[in-house]
Amino acid sequence: MKVNDLLVKLCRVSKDEASSYIENNRVQVNGRKAVQKEYLLETDAVEQDGKLLREAVVYRYYAFYKPRGIECTLNPAIANNLRELIPFPGHFYPVGRLDKQSEGLLLITNDGDLYQQIALSENRKKKEYEVTVNKALSDVVTRIDSHSFRIILTQGLNRQIRRMCHTLGLEVNSLKRIRISSVTLDGLKPGEYRELRIEDISPNL
Repeated sequence: MKVNDLLVKLCRVSKDEASSYIENNRVQVNGRKAVQKEYLLETDAVEQDGKLLREAVVYRYYAFYKPRGIECTLNPAIANNLRELIPFPGHFYPVGRLDKQSEGLLLITNDGDLYQQIALSENRKKKEYEVTVNKALSDVVTRIDSHSFRIILTQGLNRQIRRMCHTLGLEVNSLKRIRISSVTLDGLKPGEYRELRIEDISPNL
């Protein structure tokens, strides 16, 4: 949106009046003089005559431990959805889907541009999982113990690990994602989260 259009919408003035406000230094964007017809970002704060018209959006990034039994959806019509569990205000995007019976690491952000970048690079990201199955394992996987193993995937096909285990005659008792690129689940319990810096995520794209 252009700053002129924002003034028309929020101040209920004409386009000519909006231009006059800007020309007479009555409008500031992030504390500086506004420029005619400049495009605004979500992170731009706008003031008119010292009155805040629009707050700047602060982008947030979190590592979140999705508990087992929670659906990876924001749809309020679906029981046990993420929106019920995550206390962040406003709209946000969950990165890295997990099925209802799986648990572990999701990335959560309100930064739509970063979300799109991550979505585009999804199949290049290393994602690490810990899996426990119903039978003793052979030595062809990285074993944790007799019934558990660790696996790293770069492609996130739907229920990929469960399908692979089923093909081998194994049933998955538990599946937990512990890492997405260099972001780990370390220190988190189900339902907990910790804030990340953009630097923690962006180098992994």
